[in-house]
Amino acid sequence: MTEPPVPESPGPEERDAADVRDATAPGGRGGTGAGGARPHGGGAAGRAARSTASAVLIVLTCILVPVALLATWVHDIALDTDRYVATVEPLATDPAVQDAAVHRITEAVGAHVNGPQVASDIASWLQSQGLPPRAADALSRLGPQIDSAVDQAVTRIATRVVHSDAFATVWTDANRAAHNAVVHALTGKGRGAVGISDGTVTLDVGTAVDRVKQQLVDAGLKPAAKIPQVNKELVLFQSDELAKFRKAARLLDIVGNWFPVIVVLLGVAGVFLAHRRRRALARTALGAAFACLVVAVALIVARHYYLDHLPPQVQSKAAASAVFDTLLRFLRVSLRTGIVLGVVIALGAYFVGPGRLPVAVRGASDQTADSAARWAAAHHVTTGRVGAWALAYRRAATLGVLLIIALVFALWNHPTVLTVLLLVLVLLAVLAVLALLAASGRAQLDAGRRTAPGTPRDGF
Repeated sequence: MTEPPVPESPGPEERDAADVRDATAPGGRGGTGAGGARPHGGGAAGRAARSTASAVLIVLTCILVPVALLATWVHDIALDTDRYVATVEPLATDPAVQDAAVHRITEAVGAHVNGPQVASDIASWLQSQGLPPRAADALSRLGPQIDSAVDQAVTRIATRVVHSDAFATVWTDANRAAHNAVVHALTGKGRGAVGISDGTVTLDVGTAVDRVKQQLVDAGLKPAAKIPQVNKELVLFQSDELAKFRKAARLLDIVGNWFPVIVVLLGVAGVFLAHRRRRALARTALGAAFACLVVAVALIVARHYYLDHLPPQVQSKAAASAVFDTLLRFLRVSLRTGIVLGVVIALGAYFVGPGRLPVAVRGASDQTADSAARWAAAHHVTTGRVGAWALAYRRAATLGVLLIIALVFALWNHPTVLTVLLLVLVLLAVLAVLALLAASGRAQLDAGRRTAPGTPRDGF
């Protein structure tokens, strides 16, 4: 006596279609109530309120995602000593910053070595000792040559100092010891090797100037020892709008790491309240990705505008560009990561839906898994209870894997685009393994029945 065939469980596309039929059928969800009567106006008002709340929350989420990334950058990069030092450390070896430092040091030292005055003083002294006036006059004209020789010597020694490991060490130690300068840059508090005054960001090159002075004296240029204390600050960045940025930075610093969590909760609530949650999830992800793209483009425009309108206080456009790019590097990485993550989530929501392409892709995947399982069964390769478990709990296992991947991403320290792609590959690999295990479980069940197979409950 043969067993009756087991009813085929509906796949995702059939379940979605059933949901649509139920929502529109008499007595079904969203349709007319019992006896064909339509629900009271209160039910319609409730659905409208939910839809409105969902739309508002989703829009807020899309707008606040790039703001949350900015808050994370301020809190975790600009206001964290170790991360800040790691961020600005490469500037010590950046050619543009090094050239600007050499120029400023040479300018600071050379301004106090007056070649014409030195030549005139020497000529006057020699003339008082009996040198003919014509020879003294010729000697006094050597001022420009003396200036040029001194400038060359100072530039050569300054370059050697700035390009040495000692300068990189001084740079790193000064920034670590005076990290409150970054806090000053964003909140107006503190002062250090990199400082802010009236919207101007400066680098204190005093230690480097002192080293150059000492090496000039050691090289035999004794008058260099008389170089007085001078203004040793190299202007790297200037903005009249910095005060406005400080106010925003203070607010973002207060919110800190909780802001991204709040934004995620807003997005979850918006999707949960939506009538079509899968579609709402896709739209939220794409909206957030678009918002991140807008901010990323705005940063590019702001960079070009700033570099094209540098004030006179900024002595090196290349150095200003290097500082701008270095300080915003992690923010740009975060924005790119947000764009890619949004697109990936939207694609995932699309491919689990009832569309023709998603159904075809899932069908081809299941057919491939079934073919592999039948081949394995023909060669006496089975998965035993693991395959049966995967067949029964495939949906639950898939949801569990998704939650684990999401948790790993949330706990990842400053994820990047590569992080997103790596986690996507891991997810696809795990889903493929689950599909193969479930197909093996089906093959074992069919072989045990020895009858015309009915598709067992797949759970996915």
